Amino acid sequence: MRWFEGSIPAAIAAAKERRCVFVVVITGSDGQSAQLMSGWETDSVSEAAQNCCVAIRLDAQSEACVQFSQIYPVVCVPSSFFIGENGVPLEVIAGSVTEDELQRRILRVTQVSTHTDADPGDRHISGTELAEGPLDGCLCSPESLSVPPEEHRASGHVTPAEEERQPDQALDDKVQRLTKKLEERREQKKKAEEENELKKEMERRKTGKEMLDFKRQQEEEKTKRLLEERNREKAEERAARERVKQQIALDRADRAARYAQSQQDAEAARLAALQARDAKRDAAQRERSAVARIQFRLPDGSSFTNQFPSETRLLEARQFAAQEVGNRYGQFSLATMFPRREFTAEDLEKSLLELDLAPSASIVLLPQSSRPSNTVVHSSAGGGVWAMLGSLLYPLLAVWRFISGFLFSSPPPPAAAQNQPTTNTYGSSAAAEPQRDAVRKRVHEKRPEDFKKEGKIYRLRTQEDNEDDNNTWNGNSTQQM
Repeated sequence: MRWFEGSIPAAIAAAKERRCVFVVVITGSDGQSAQLMSGWETDSVSEAAQNCCVAIRLDAQSEACVQFSQIYPVVCVPSSFFIGENGVPLEVIAGSVTEDELQRRILRVTQVSTHTDADPGDRHISGTELAEGPLDGCLCSPESLSVPPEEHRASGHVTPAEEERQPDQALDDKVQRLTKKLEERREQKKKAEEENELKKEMERRKTGKEMLDFKRQQEEEKTKRLLEERNREKAEERAARERVKQQIALDRADRAARYAQSQQDAEAARLAALQARDAKRDAAQRERSAVARIQFRLPDGSSFTNQFPSETRLLEARQFAAQEVGNRYGQFSLATMFPRREFTAEDLEKSLLELDLAPSASIVLLPQSSRPSNTVVHSSAGGGVWAMLGSLLYPLLAVWRFISGFLFSSPPPPAAAQNQPTTNTYGSSAAAEPQRDAVRKRVHEKRPEDFKKEGKIYRLRTQEDNEDDNNTWNGNSTQQM
């Protein structure tokens, strides 16, 4: 079906130009409208309406349908209006009809239109004739289905020119009225649109203001919520920091307590070990100090050793030494070399332990002259008799010293020789030198096997000495075993 694509006035002008029936089909969105449109779209109906109709399709909700219903009342939807050249509805089909019925209606409208053009005097169409056919429950007004008699009734004598001019004039009047109504409708629509735009603008502003208020309220709530969350996080962080500080303080206190305890334990263990070691050392010292091993070193380099109880007085040790050496050195005193100390008469009454000579010590015998040096001074001060007597007796004293040194293997005391004049000392020393060497040689040969001679060096012999240690005895050798 070829539908006219223009507006209603254009369709009316096209129908008037082609002298065809103007067909208006009004449809909706229901099933009857779809059924009616399917009938119009068939090939037989399209072929029947192609040459005799100018058809236009309107939606029941469109503005054009509203304007059309102001002139031709639309009773029901769907509807099909067949309008002649003079604007009079020739046929109105209310509701949907079958394809055959629609084709039959189109043929009848074509015949009515042709008959109207052939006999202009008879143009009245009764309402019963136009409403003939099924309406499917739709009610149509008789006024809309019939043409007023005064419009179709002609006078007794009407000329053909007047008959042709009357339909054209009626159609022009209707078009003018329709155009005027369209203009009024357009003005009303424009005013309504302006009012709607104003209302929409007011609504938009109101909505915008409400949106701004809502957004501002949301921002305030969000800011408040963020502030509360931040304060809560700060409080939690502060509490966590305090807990960490407390834990650190507890850990430090615990570590300090453990460290102090460990220090106390270590100190107690150290003190206990030190006390045990001191006790052990004291016990060993007491055990060792119970016996004092004294080595007596003679002026000629020889020595002898003896053990004494640590409580023995130094006087007893001196008496033992005097018994051992006899009268070889005459009067002698006791002394230690390291540290340098010469024992006095008061020290002779002290024990070896009190004099730090236990558990072992080395005592040197220091020979003394038979007469103190101050005697010579006093004799010289008393007169020359004693000086002369000393000079006369000195050779005899020298011979006695030589004989005693030969017998007791001991040279004369050096202190006595130093107290004599220089000339006499030199002469006696030169005369007695060969005899002293012979005496020393015999004394050295008589020494016990405790001494070992290496060149001019004598050292003590121990049980661990053997011939293999000769290379490393004094520590100066480059050979290390």
